[in-house]
Amino acid sequence: MRGRLGAPKAMTATAHKLARLVHHMLKYGEDYVDKGHQYEEEQYRKHAERNLRRRARAMGYHLVSMDTGEMLA
Repeated sequence: MRGRLGAPKAMTATAHKLARLVHHMLKYGEDYVDKGHQYEEEQYRKHAERNLRRRARAMGYHLVSMDTGEMLA
């Protein structure tokens, strides 16, 4: 985020995210649960795949899964 927005905006965004987490925990009395590195990696992969599908469609290509042969885009 810092690379795209710059340091001041990245710090503000991080502070806002932490404030939302704390507010939610206090308001609903829930504990913070760290979803772990594996969860973050999976989210990144899904995001990258979605962007790749979108870019391929924009260029007139269709993506096909190598595992199942299923058309993805």
